[in-house]
Amino acid sequence: MVQWVDNKYLAIEFDSQPLIGIRYILPSMSQEEVKSIKKYPFINKCSLEISLTDKKKNKFYKFVIPKGYCFDGASVPRFFWRIIGSNTDNKFLVAAMVHDFMCENHDCVGFDRAFSTKIFDSLLSVSQVGKLKRFFMKNSVDIFQKAFCHWE
Repeated sequence: MVQWVDNKYLAIEFDSQPLIGIRYILPSMSQEEVKSIKKYPFINKCSLEISLTDKKKNKFYKFVIPKGYCFDGASVPRFFWRIIGSNTDNKFLVAAMVHDFMCENHDCVGFDRAFSTKIFDSLLSVSQVGKLKRFFMKNSVDIFQKAFCHWE
């Protein structure tokens, strides 16, 4: 296991280094494939087992992000790119992949939205995203989850 994060709130381990690729549009692709790539340009290139420990609640979670899982990168609106950075910034990709998967599979973290937000923030931190950017990203994601993702 690769220890990714270990702080007073949580621990995150991966069974291997995350490997994220970019999906490219090719001339031979159907319109449906092109539409999919435009919406989800990034792909998880290997099966990734993730172990999470919530130290405050003394809970442990384990799940797998399957090889071939596609996601959109960080969901940063274009209006905020000058402040935060573009959605394709490589510092955001591991955090975005893990968080997007948790948002699509609430049960993998026991339906705990607040814990998923801490995971996102911690993954951004170890990717050396600055405090101010993390603050905006973490709070924006948290508000979006409450409003649109059916997380209480």
